[in-house]
Amino acid sequence: MEEEPRELLVRMFTLALTIRRFEQTAIEQYRLGNIRGYLHPYIGEEAIAVGVISALRADDYIVSTHRGHGHAIAKGHDTRLMMAELFGKATGYCKGRGGSMHVSSLSQFNLGANGIVGGGIPLATGAAMGIKQKKSQQVVVSFFSDGASNNGVFHESLNMAAIYRLPVVFVLENNHYAVSTPVSQSTLVQDLSLRSHSYGIPGVSLDGNDALQIYEAMAAPLERARAGGGPTLMECRTYRHGGHHVNDPGSYMPEEELRRWKEHDPIEVLREKVKTAGVIEAEIEAIRARVEAAMEEAVEFAAQSPPPSPAEFLQEIASL
Repeated sequence: MEEEPRELLVRMFTLALTIRRFEQTAIEQYRLGNIRGYLHPYIGEEAIAVGVISALRADDYIVSTHRGHGHAIAKGHDTRLMMAELFGKATGYCKGRGGSMHVSSLSQFNLGANGIVGGGIPLATGAAMGIKQKKSQQVVVSFFSDGASNNGVFHESLNMAAIYRLPVVFVLENNHYAVSTPVSQSTLVQDLSLRSHSYGIPGVSLDGNDALQIYEAMAAPLERARAGGGPTLMECRTYRHGGHHVNDPGSYMPEEELRRWKEHDPIEVLREKVKTAGVIEAEIEAIRARVEAAMEEAVEFAAQSPPPSPAEFLQEIASL
């Protein structure tokens, strides 16, 4: 049974706000020294994960990136276990051994984040080949960046997926920078979705800050994939609200450009749609309060969780 528009918008707004507050909380905990290693916030890009994954079935797969917290949360991951993983605790999704860039959960059909730019694209293509062999109706969504679209593995994977008509949707999250390199300096193609034409598959470019537009645009690619028609390339244009990672000040990002994109904040875009659907301000504030409580609970859970057991780790290695 399909959700009513109001219910869908409330759910998407709640998800987007949860992702935003999770990332902000993670940054705070990183500054406090509770999270080690690199941290790549998804702030400003929340609409893509929310719009795409809200259109999926529960048993559809996703393959994520180094900027993958939002994908995992949109797929239904528990923010307590997410935070515990970032803290490096045994209660995390990967027992604290993966950290920020390697969250995965096979039970929730998340094949994992990936620290290698573009590294998830062939994994998604291979998973789609497995689905085709099993003749199931599942679909795989591969998330990756504009920088990854210049890697050879992007072209090889799209070509293979096209030839074998694999059930995969390639979602290109164009946040306009590959670390500090503007997309305008790495390719002369204005619409990155046009690269789909080289492989004889559909491509579409979307407003990556409008979750509802993305959700609606997913219908055709998913129907095509389930019917055996093959892959689609979807470019979602967005803009991160800071540097490449938590310690990157992003000084290469023009202030005026950043200001314009922040005026089109995906959270605020969804908030306005929710209000138009008849949700009053008191309900919106109640959602915010629930999200805040969930973040506090996530931090408390992570802080109180035990560290990984070296003995268990060595035993698992020995059994391989």
